[in-house]
Amino acid sequence: MASISSSPRTVEEIFKDYNARRTGIIRALTNDVEEFSNLCDPEKENLCLYGHPDETWEVNLPADEVPPELPEPALGINFARDGMNRRDWLSLVAVHSDCWLLSVAYFFGARLNRNERKLLYSLINDLPTVFEVVAERKPIKDKLSADSGSKPRGSIKRTVDVQVKTTAMPADESDEEEHGETLCGRCDGNYNANEFWIGCDICERWFHGKCVKITPAKAEGIKQYKCPSCSLKRSRP
Repeated sequence: MASISSSPRTVEEIFKDYNARRTGIIRALTNDVEEFSNLCDPEKENLCLYGHPDETWEVNLPADEVPPELPEPALGINFARDGMNRRDWLSLVAVHSDCWLLSVAYFFGARLNRNERKLLYSLINDLPTVFEVVAERKPIKDKLSADSGSKPRGSIKRTVDVQVKTTAMPADESDEEEHGETLCGRCDGNYNANEFWIGCDICERWFHGKCVKITPAKAEGIKQYKCPSCSLKRSRP
């Protein structure tokens, strides 16, 4: 495998790496599908599909070193090429690619804390999987990119998401700029990356956790958060 160096450490860096590798794999299984199929010759040895952090893809033999530098994708994707319906074969490769992408992301995220891992998964989960794209299981409107520039309620719209940085990690200036216009629905205070925020799943407004008396620990057990105003509206006859 022609390795392309990438050592992301923060949530933002790991997600960027994940999305770039995902983009490359999706390109191989959609726009470049003929080239990909031709490279997957069943007469060759065990082949793997790699996505690289520069959004390119590669079909190659697995790494020689043991243990490998990164988790390895599924082996032998070429052997089933001629024995399956092409759509089914591509879907199978897509499923295995999703597993590999997650394993690489969490390999890089081994040193993240609990809240950072949760945020990373939320960002990843807001994107359709490779399988969903290849099998066309998702509406086009749900196919968001990492660079969509949406406000917090878009790419980070989860009731259990914890918008907090560790004290050891300085707040990212780009994060402040992206969410700087967001105001707390209770106190009208500005967004601060060092504070816990929670989003209402009904009105989609954001609140300081302290303003609505929700802690990160309490948020973990909430499947759908309704702010005080929305809770009051729903309780009226």
